[in-house]
Amino acid sequence: MPIIDYFVLVATVVIWGILVVNLILTVAGYINYLRQVRTPVPALPAKVPFVSILVPAHNEGVVIVKTVLSLLSFDYPHDKYEVIVINDNSDDNSAALLGQLQQEFTAQRLVVINTDKTNGGKGKSNALNIGLQQARGSVISIYDADNTPEKSALRILVAELLQDDHYAAVIGKFRTRNKNASILTRFINIETLAFQWMAQAGRQQLFGLCTIPGTNYVVRRSVVEQIGGWDVKALAEDTEVSFRIYQMGYKIKFRAAAVTWEQEPQTLDVWFHQRTRWVKGNIYVILKNLRLIFSKRGNRIRFDLVYFMVIYFLLMTALILSDVVFILSVAGITHSDLQGFSNWLWLFAIVLFVVSTFVTLTTERGELSAGNLSLIFLMYVVYSQMWLAVAAYGMVGYIREQVFHKQAKWYKTKRYQ
Repeated sequence: MPIIDYFVLVATVVIWGILVVNLILTVAGYINYLRQVRTPVPALPAKVPFVSILVPAHNEGVVIVKTVLSLLSFDYPHDKYEVIVINDNSDDNSAALLGQLQQEFTAQRLVVINTDKTNGGKGKSNALNIGLQQARGSVISIYDADNTPEKSALRILVAELLQDDHYAAVIGKFRTRNKNASILTRFINIETLAFQWMAQAGRQQLFGLCTIPGTNYVVRRSVVEQIGGWDVKALAEDTEVSFRIYQMGYKIKFRAAAVTWEQEPQTLDVWFHQRTRWVKGNIYVILKNLRLIFSKRGNRIRFDLVYFMVIYFLLMTALILSDVVFILSVAGITHSDLQGFSNWLWLFAIVLFVVSTFVTLTTERGELSAGNLSLIFLMYVVYSQMWLAVAAYGMVGYIREQVFHKQAKWYKTKRYQ
């Protein structure tokens, strides 16, 4: 068999393997969704814990006022939580806007920590660690500076956390606030529904496993202190802290009823930089925990470790091989005897991808439309290639930083009015 046929075979097996795994996660996630719909949200006890909401914010003047007002409007008892904004070495009008808000609300409800270049500007993990030092709550909640959570979100998260002492954290769902801003945000909206929160639900259903997102979650302060806070080297601090929580024997629960709405990148350059940071962050987490794959300590996180390795290493390689073979075949430079068979599998893969993704949209009001069906097809053809470019660029960037001993820089995602 010609060597190019081996390339086609390997690429086909890997891509189809990922599709099948994602299909299984989608089916399990849908089952979990149906179960959650039938399960009422538990009520808060008469005595509720004090919650400290931490909001890392670097140059967030465009969105910070709306976010803070939203966080101060939760239906959680107002004397039982505080909002702490870590204005992290900002050079825009964030400090002035936050100062105006402080005149409207008491110091017990809104705390603003202004850092400078000596102690701040070093990324989200560092900002969270600074905020934790001044937090008064036994429960810590994290929200990004572009979020507008629904009023019930904090109440639902805390109520679920109190159901079981083995829960270290409870995470909610995030939706795309600006989904109609561009075709890119419409792609991201579908991606969020199908491949982020539905995958969370599927992993919880199958493995009792889910990963803390960067926003809209609560975590026990005692657990955060026990693990030593957030890793300042981690660009994907959410995944990294999740792995350490599981290694301690705790659980993380996903509750889709707790919803926040967040801004997503509206332009390709902003999206590219944000996702590159995600790639670098996840590669760091994979390599940091690689030794746990065959260790008893890694039992709880083994699926995620293997899954992330396959996504960032095998799938990326398979997509590159597939693209190279396609280009060489079109150019007439080479020919694969398996190309025809591969093309049929490719067409079937598109159908499977479109159908399974479209099914996940039935869980959200207003998302079931012919327009979204067309977008899902475009996502397979276009968005996957965009992801490939990001993954390859992020991988090269991570290797370059390690070779030249450079500290990874935190990229600030642009916000919009």
